[in-house]
Amino acid sequence: MDVYALLFASTLNAGTVLALAALGELVAEKAGVLNLGVEGMMLCAAIAAFAVGVHSGSDLLGFVGGAVAGAALAAVFGWLVIWLGTNQYATGLALMLFGSGLSAFVGIDYVQATLSARPSFSWLGLGDVPLLGPALARLHPMVYLTMLLAAALVWWLYRTRAGLVLRSVGESPQSAHALGYPVRWIRLAAVVFGGAMAGLAGAYLTLVYTPLWTEGMVAGKGWIALALVVFGTWRPARVLLGAYLFGGVTMLQFYSQSQGTAIAPQFLAMTPYLATIVVLALISRNAAWIRTNMPASLGKPFTPNS
Repeated sequence: MDVYALLFASTLNAGTVLALAALGELVAEKAGVLNLGVEGMMLCAAIAAFAVGVHSGSDLLGFVGGAVAGAALAAVFGWLVIWLGTNQYATGLALMLFGSGLSAFVGIDYVQATLSARPSFSWLGLGDVPLLGPALARLHPMVYLTMLLAAALVWWLYRTRAGLVLRSVGESPQSAHALGYPVRWIRLAAVVFGGAMAGLAGAYLTLVYTPLWTEGMVAGKGWIALALVVFGTWRPARVLLGAYLFGGVTMLQFYSQSQGTAIAPQFLAMTPYLATIVVLALISRNAAWIRTNMPASLGKPFTPNS
């Protein structure tokens, strides 16, 4: 049972990286902006958080540094696509490439760097949960904060006026503008929030999940996060569950390797990405279902008439 508890805890750890990035991208897409640069933002945030953690010895400052790095890149992206009207797809891809190159350049001096001693956690009460208690009691606080954030987003998007305004901007920016709402600023705020969340995902990757820095260590997780938004039909709870599902697939890959499964390791390594392609292919077969759930103005530029 200890093995299954460890596998469950590892699934939550792996899913947290995906959930943070996907929930941030969900908010941006709810406002009608598609940011394909999640991978690049995560990479820049990962090296920023790691550098801050190495020099300050504080994981909290590292998370702040990662969030700021992600938000700054997202703000530049938002300025380009919202105010200058650049193509969202091309600009997002450019951001991804820029982030990959910048993180590789900045991270040269940190490949051999190490963080201070990793903190341990013990949550009172969780250790008494049958079977899974020992694993749950030692998870990083960010795992539980991510769950709370998903719940908060559900409440905010569907139970508050601000959430209604954000969704209206994503559905019909012209109507929201006619009612006097600052569509551009709302979209920018959503994009910056998405960047900060991608930054937290990158920071979690280098400070908690694998406390080290290597070039390209995000390894496609930004793209999986983008796919999770579609997989979860733009609903925070479904996105969170999808993140844990894909996290579990990733952990099963390592578990199978450790058990000596007679399957080529290259095939096991591609399993999470193969699962992403299969899920998206199945979802895309129902175009009417996608149109019903997808924000109507997603990826479409908005220019106020006055």
